[in-house]
Amino acid sequence: MRIYNSQTHSKQEFTPIEEGKVRMYVCGPTVYDNIHIGNARTFISFDVIRRWLISSGFEVTFAQNLTDVDDKIINRANDQGRSAQEVAEEFSNKFIDVMRRANVLDPDVRPRATKEIGPMVAMIKTLIEQGHAYAADNGDVYFAVRSDPSYGEVSGRKIDDLMVGARIEENEDKRDPLDFALWKAAKPGEPSWPSPWGQGRPGWHTECAAMVHRYLGTPIDIHGGGSDLAFPHHENECAQATCAWHQGFANTWMHTGMLLVNGEKMSKSLGNFFTLDEVLQKHSAAALRLLMLQTHYRSPLDFSWERLEGAENSLARIAGTCRNLKWAADHAEGEPDAALADELTAAMEKAGREFEACMDDDFNTAGAVAAYFELVTQANKYLEQAAGAVDETVARVCAGAISGTLAMLGVKLPVIEEPLPVGLLGVAAGLVGYTGDDVDEAAEKILEARAAARAAKDWATADAVRDQLRDMGLMIEDTAAGSRIKHIAS
Repeated sequence: MRIYNSQTHSKQEFTPIEEGKVRMYVCGPTVYDNIHIGNARTFISFDVIRRWLISSGFEVTFAQNLTDVDDKIINRANDQGRSAQEVAEEFSNKFIDVMRRANVLDPDVRPRATKEIGPMVAMIKTLIEQGHAYAADNGDVYFAVRSDPSYGEVSGRKIDDLMVGARIEENEDKRDPLDFALWKAAKPGEPSWPSPWGQGRPGWHTECAAMVHRYLGTPIDIHGGGSDLAFPHHENECAQATCAWHQGFANTWMHTGMLLVNGEKMSKSLGNFFTLDEVLQKHSAAALRLLMLQTHYRSPLDFSWERLEGAENSLARIAGTCRNLKWAADHAEGEPDAALADELTAAMEKAGREFEACMDDDFNTAGAVAAYFELVTQANKYLEQAAGAVDETVARVCAGAISGTLAMLGVKLPVIEEPLPVGLLGVAAGLVGYTGDDVDEAAEKILEARAAARAAKDWATADAVRDQLRDMGLMIEDTAAGSRIKHIAS
């Protein structure tokens, strides 16, 4: 397995620190508002990566934080006349809910910044003692960037270049304009906690470093987030951790690409800003995931409602193929053509090899999904050529391979089968004199009567079958694998 390491700008063979185990951390949201689909792209991408690592046999410990104390939360609380805790709790719950609706697995560990103040204070004290941080007269504590000779390695930046043309906030309390806050002195009306430097709260970059060290230990195997976090957030995280504990922080850094909307940057001012909740109210989580999987996680993703609708249609087509395979297996007639079955088996094996190779090549979901789209095409070709005489085992295995592989990626195929209504027994009794109580058997009798009528060119009887079924919201679907009765709505 090869993974692109943002720090080295190259793909590297993945070797976990502890054989068979992966420790993985992905920065969570600042919980002051509903997350947008750009955030969702990152979380869904790493959910798929985590799922593949698990599927590959690794024991994965996955941690993701909630930043529940921050300037944005405090500002939102002040605007609404609420406490910062109330705002953070509301949007923490909403985030957890919408992630579950998007079929994103819960993390193994979900620390909240406000519950981890002690470890943060301890880390800051260590940094001060080692000369990497200092307390200012106003009660703030800053990290001394130039004390870290490796600063800039995560994002590929040089300290001197950061000073050129940089818009750095004027602050007389800092010894160097590049230094960043580890601890912020309390202001009136803001949440705060006691510390050796007075009442205050942690800086944003401080939180993740302390929580990673506490819950996963350092170094970890994989640290991930959106590309916008590479600098300064991940750079500053790494600087604190490596200086505090004198060891690496993360062996592999991974970052997702930006999400665009119709080729433009998502912005409220442009009217193309969508929350994940809004999207999931209109479309299925499976369609959104499928759309996102069709672009490599490091590449920019262009979102549009048309593309999302296309993903829904693709899901329906795939689900229809799986349904047709199962139905054909249940109603197989005649001797199956071994050569055709072997061709489909070979197509399944080819799709499996290509899928695995793509996923092991830096989680290339676009290529992996394309391999199974091709298998769907081959499966439909098989059903058409077999004309009902399918190999039951091969058909069922193929349906399971398609649906199971997508499920492993978190894409649940839509359920398009509905049980036939009991009222169909009455139609069967009137049309063909069937008096049993098996709805499926009644459907078969109706189909046989309709086929016989059409063969005899008895169009009146064939039309009567059609009309009575339509009155019940049913129709006859003729496929390469045979005919069946289905709901019109499906």
